[in-house]
Amino acid sequence: MEFHEYARYDAVGLGELIKAGEVSAAEVEAVAREALAHADAEVNGLAMPLFDEALWHAEGGPFAGVPFLIKDHGPVAAGVPFAIGSRSIRGAVASRDTELMTRFRTAGLSTLGVTTVPEMAISFSTESVKHGPTRNPWDLERGVGGSSGGAAALVAAGAVPIAHGSDGAGSIRVPAACCGLVGLKPSRGRVPCGPDAGEAGLGMSYEFALTRTVRDAAHLLDAVHGPAVGDKYTAPPPHGRYADDLGRDPGPLRVAVTTAAWSGATVQPEVAAAAVHTGRVLERAGHHVTEASPEVDWDAVMRSQVAGLAAIASLYLLAPQQPDPIRMEAVSRRVLEFGRRYGAVDLMAGFGAQNQVTRSVGAFFTGYDVLVTPVLARSPAPHGTLRYDDPAHTVTSWLESLFDYSPFAVVFNISGQPAISLPLGHGLDGLPIGVQLVAPYGREDLLFRVAAQLERATPWAGRVPPVHVGGH
Repeated sequence: MEFHEYARYDAVGLGELIKAGEVSAAEVEAVAREALAHADAEVNGLAMPLFDEALWHAEGGPFAGVPFLIKDHGPVAAGVPFAIGSRSIRGAVASRDTELMTRFRTAGLSTLGVTTVPEMAISFSTESVKHGPTRNPWDLERGVGGSSGGAAALVAAGAVPIAHGSDGAGSIRVPAACCGLVGLKPSRGRVPCGPDAGEAGLGMSYEFALTRTVRDAAHLLDAVHGPAVGDKYTAPPPHGRYADDLGRDPGPLRVAVTTAAWSGATVQPEVAAAAVHTGRVLERAGHHVTEASPEVDWDAVMRSQVAGLAAIASLYLLAPQQPDPIRMEAVSRRVLEFGRRYGAVDLMAGFGAQNQVTRSVGAFFTGYDVLVTPVLARSPAPHGTLRYDDPAHTVTSWLESLFDYSPFAVVFNISGQPAISLPLGHGLDGLPIGVQLVAPYGREDLLFRVAAQLERATPWAGRVPPVHVGGH
């Protein structure tokens, strides 16, 4: 199998080839290792050398033998070191699999390595001091978003068809938008976060993956969704397989479109235009499209996110081995200092703010089936734009800088609805533009039906970045 053959298949397609015996899993792995070395030399998306041997995968799983990567955002896979993008964490090794990693293995995914993240995984730019900038395959001078930035860069460059990501304020959808990928954040409770957490990030952080096709996202969610033993709560079960929703007509839906950022951030005209155009495509498909938006109290959003940062800080402050602050970047140090001062009354106020946002957004979806927004407020930013290692940042100024860049994603981390970024636009600068679709809580089925409809109407498979292992 040659690079150009390997890179044109999505995960489902590769899995089908392996299952049919047209290519062996060993041959696919060998090509993937070469592709990863080739792509990583350009985009800098690997956090450590590839594993000598792929992590065990189930022979009979739906993705048996399909190359895969996990994110360096904490302990994920037993025996695999993690550093969360930080020079201050040394010698940390996961003692066991997360429940989600167990399901990735059962699905047959062949995990070859670990992808880069910003330090503490709390930035929309993946450019840690530890690793340097991860570069966008569409333009090496631009960032890939974050925090699942290494995953996005390597999937977009064709090195693997699918990679693990997590999303605490947009960290799957933002890299997907920057790199021209599909990025799904599932409903709260759809994918397990245990066994070490009852609700990750106070219920505002979600794990899943970045893909190039909608069908890969649907098939993977079929493989990993559902409650684990001891889960605090879970999303309502689907009525059937998500993969079966891809070809189903969603019927005429009530679709709302908004391009006005709830934070007041300025939205670049061509970014807004991509969301508006998506609304027109849906209208031509028979949906009832209007301009409308949830009522969002941005102060409540910020209070929720401050509580989320305090929760992240607590993971470090309660760790058996404390990180060395001197070896941390400026915003990380600021977040840890803030976490030490954050009290129980502050936390309860944060939960109150989260409830306020969740209720208002939930009320909106009693009148609408789908919401369409941009993901970012602008084109993918040049390296150095967000300045994570700037000691002038406060916790508040850091959050403000994040949400000036991506003001649309975070609300649905708080409120819990499923949301997906699709590469439905392309800017005059040649860079991809992501459009976000949001559905009512628990309705990934509806999201997949509409996303697949848009993928057929405005296909993106032919768009390949300049840095791509399959060439042009």
